[in-house]
Amino acid sequence: MIEELLLNEIELKMIQWRRHLHRHPELSYQEENTAIFVATILRELGLEVQTGFGGGYGVVATLKGTLPGKTIALRADMDALPIQDEKGCEYASEVKGVMHACGHDGHTSILLGVATYFSHHRSKLQGEIIFIFQPAEEVCPGGAQGMIKSGVLNEVDVIYGLHLWTPLPVGSVGSATGALMAAADEFFIDIIGRGGHGGIPHVTIDSIVAGSALVMQLQSIVSRSVDPLQPAVVTVGTIEGGGAQNIISEKCRITGTVRTFDEDTRQMIRQRIESMASHTAQAYGATAVVDYVMGYPPLVNDDLEVERFFAVAEKTFASDRVLSLPKLMPAEDFAYYVQQIPGCFMFVGAGNSDKAMIYPHHHPLFDFDEEALRNGLKLFIAMVESHKSKS
Repeated sequence: MIEELLLNEIELKMIQWRRHLHRHPELSYQEENTAIFVATILRELGLEVQTGFGGGYGVVATLKGTLPGKTIALRADMDALPIQDEKGCEYASEVKGVMHACGHDGHTSILLGVATYFSHHRSKLQGEIIFIFQPAEEVCPGGAQGMIKSGVLNEVDVIYGLHLWTPLPVGSVGSATGALMAAADEFFIDIIGRGGHGGIPHVTIDSIVAGSALVMQLQSIVSRSVDPLQPAVVTVGTIEGGGAQNIISEKCRITGTVRTFDEDTRQMIRQRIESMASHTAQAYGATAVVDYVMGYPPLVNDDLEVERFFAVAEKTFASDRVLSLPKLMPAEDFAYYVQQIPGCFMFVGAGNSDKAMIYPHHHPLFDFDEEALRNGLKLFIAMVESHKSKS
């Protein structure tokens, strides 16, 4: 009964924190006030707090138990997106052109809730918890690499992260073994020809024609070069060229994204794009300049920690609400943490059609069911408490 009262109290605080953060979002690498807000609450809880982590606005707090055990890291991201909030609720963003459209305000609030919970259970805590509040997940390169370089994982045995996810109904949780989220790379291709009069095409080299041919060639990479059992996406997002209807453009630019789940496929697609760009341009008498940007790597969960997740989740939630998820094409810089140490990234259902919380992440009307905050809290607590001793 006492425990339930504590969880109820923390839930109310999480909702308050989340709504404050939602009203006052800050973009990647600009999370100054968010960091101050987080650090103030953590210090009030009596935790050891470090700010300015990762060369920016990262906040790291440490809670040491009275009993020996593992050092467990929990991570939340804090940044918002450059999107105008179109919701009409009382906690809508007060910052023009900026909003929490991906649930990071909820992640931050959940981790503050976990810190609150264990600050009340310090005498029973085995080992140590490192609370990582990371800036800049929404951009590449993101904040995770800076946090790691600053030593946030030193002496850490295992790390957990979660994401509120509106495609899943509130009350459900999920994860998967192996590669769960994709590597996300970008390409920028400039096709350079020779411009001229639209009525005298034979003395020009039409970059738009060459670029159009390349767009079609790129569509064959996944269907003809990638192992059919390996998921991959090559998307051309933009093609830009020309300025008037009667001028043959000297330059055409093509940009796009690549999503993969293993390094061999990732490198092969990069090589195919670079080769296709060069040879297709050459076939039309043009040249191609390719800027291929390697983004976040695939997020690969540790098999044993995923086993732990399913064992813990089925004790914490109804078994039919614990889901084995398919691979997801969005990327996450939590991937860098699990490259270094064992860990598991988990999804907490946050959608609710009855409350019209159906809009996808990164949408101007995005919102989530705040009941998910309590579920995220319970999941993090259960994952920590599943470690009984250092082994």
